Amino acid sequence: MGSGRKVTQIGLDVHKNFSLASLRDGTGRVVARERLDHADRQALRNRLSHWPEGTPVILEGTFGWGWLSDELLASRLDPHLASSRKTAAWRQGRGLAKSNKIDADLLGELWDQKPRWWEVWLAPQEVRDQRELLRHRMALVQEQTQVKNRIHAVLHRHGILHGRSDLFGVGGRKFLAELMLDEQQLRQTARQALKDQLAVLDSLRRTIARATRQFRSTIRRSETGRRLMTLPGVSTVLAYTIVAEIGRIERFADSRKLLRYSLLAPEADDSGDDVEGKPIGRRIGHAGRATLQWAWITAARGAVRKDPLFREIFDRRTDGGKRDRGRGYITVANRMCRIGYAMWKKQSDYQEVPPQRPGSNKQRRELFSSGNGPALTPHGPTPAPLEA
Repeated sequence: MGSGRKVTQIGLDVHKNFSLASLRDGTGRVVARERLDHADRQALRNRLSHWPEGTPVILEGTFGWGWLSDELLASRLDPHLASSRKTAAWRQGRGLAKSNKIDADLLGELWDQKPRWWEVWLAPQEVRDQRELLRHRMALVQEQTQVKNRIHAVLHRHGILHGRSDLFGVGGRKFLAELMLDEQQLRQTARQALKDQLAVLDSLRRTIARATRQFRSTIRRSETGRRLMTLPGVSTVLAYTIVAEIGRIERFADSRKLLRYSLLAPEADDSGDDVEGKPIGRRIGHAGRATLQWAWITAARGAVRKDPLFREIFDRRTDGGKRDRGRGYITVANRMCRIGYAMWKKQSDYQEVPPQRPGSNKQRRELFSSGNGPALTPHGPTPAPLEA
């Protein structure tokens, strides 16, 4: 590349089979464009090795960015991840059409934008591995639910009522095993369908159990995961989910930012006009991690059953569970997210009675009542006498 010495930033528009690179110099001018085919990985690496070391490369957080960012790092380049949603809004705001060339040029131009409003966290390989295992197990659980629904459908089509709360427990499986031998209630085709579905279910259960054991092994090695499990309602699976989705707590300046990322921060689009009935335009966030939201809300359901503090929060929001129960669990999840953030940052376990903040009114009252603090006057504590 003859213009290699001039390159200061690169925009990389990533697709499934290829990527288009737009190389810019210090003045912001595009000096070259290159197409990188993904089929030949060695040729791709050779091409990347010709780019100047340490050059920032901006790519969107679309499907497949992970492996390509690893290749960029291996070639001693500096990858940065851009939010697809923000980049698309920026392009539309400028009235530009969408094309591979324009997208690559815009990504290269982003580097000059200060502050970096477009940048999102580029998760390291170990965090992406945790998330991949998490999504794998989630997909297996969804398939398990579909198989169970198909088994219920077989029984429903033939008018068989079992009256059991759990058809797939010990008693339910015994009932199904007897049913597969009953030629009076089920025809041969239905018995075969039931047998095959149960075989698929057993295979899924074994695979899910193996993934869960991996979760448990990972959490045992994670001090943060162990601490999160001291929070009421947080199981091994939920602790693993929270740790994998958050990745690094340092990237959140305060608990409010984690709340927004967890889709638990309340938002409003009120117009300012008074309306009768419930307020309109009230919701929780839409840009963040839906899996993390699910984990906190699922943990909140368990915490409401186990912990008096969270039960009190739930009852206060729902009038004792009589209304808005869904919003009540969201309120509890919001509080649990704040507490989890503090536990992670301070490396401490959950305490049912939160520690007093230094200098709080409650702490001052306790000091005064114990006689260890200054005497109280109508205008506050009596100042200590000055030394001679």
